[in-house]
Amino acid sequence: MGNRLRRQDAAFRFVTQGFAFLVLLVLAGIILTLIAGSWQSITRFGAGFLISSEWNPVTEEFGALVPIVGTLVTSAIALLIGVPVSFGIALFLTELSPVWLRRPIGTAIELLAAIPSIIYGMWGLFVFAPLFADHVQPLLIDVLGPIPLIGVLFEGPPMGIGVLTAGIILAVMVIPFISAVMRDVFEIVPAVIKESAYGVGATTWEVVWNVVLPYTKVGVIGGIMLGLGRALGETMAVTFVIGNAHRLSSSLLAPGNSIASALANEFTEAVGELYFSALIELGLILFVITFIVLSLSKLLLLRLARREGKQT
Repeated sequence: MGNRLRRQDAAFRFVTQGFAFLVLLVLAGIILTLIAGSWQSITRFGAGFLISSEWNPVTEEFGALVPIVGTLVTSAIALLIGVPVSFGIALFLTELSPVWLRRPIGTAIELLAAIPSIIYGMWGLFVFAPLFADHVQPLLIDVLGPIPLIGVLFEGPPMGIGVLTAGIILAVMVIPFISAVMRDVFEIVPAVIKESAYGVGATTWEVVWNVVLPYTKVGVIGGIMLGLGRALGETMAVTFVIGNAHRLSSSLLAPGNSIASALANEFTEAVGELYFSALIELGLILFVITFIVLSLSKLLLLRLARREGKQT
């Protein structure tokens, strides 16, 4: 009986280890495939591919600067809007909302996460962009345009589509993910800890800032990273509203491009090995950006953990 249990335990351990190594093999295969596919572009353009804004299939001159900037800027806009809104939603649902209202709002937020990205893109193009161009962008141009330094971000005609529009659509898409994670981690805080803080006279904000957030910071950062990963790799919704223009502009209202939208628009039209290789290199760059972001978040969590150890 004991030998049979030991054999079963060894077989179970072997199977689970196999699954873990399978994930690593798949990841390594993806990396090698991207490197092999982009090797011609890497050897042709070198590091200049990262800093060149040229994208001309006719002359076979390619650069990734415009898609990289578009990807980073739209993702940053999405987080700047999405994180505070998600925090407010999670705070309301866990601390302020009546009990009878929590489930309907929570279900509605989860349904937003289930909407396909192409639906967000169509809504953004046909509904949001015209309203944004008619009512919001003129106001931004008039109010923020004359301000030094900030004004350059809001120059140009109100076209509706552009980098700012793409960032706002991404914010709408990542809010359900971030708020759902924040709500779940806020709910795991022991009630006795919060009640103790309320008992000594702390306000709701003080309880959240000094008790809930320190207790759940790992989960909160994980939720933000989940939303950032969704924003970095989003394709169809961004393709509909970003304008798909391979040119740099200091204005957020101007059309731009992202790595994902460039791949979606041009992958089927790539003629020639170099053109195809340049697109594969864009995918490799997106992979590297995502890896760097996740690595930085992990380092941040480790630093917070070490700081807690020193305080203890």
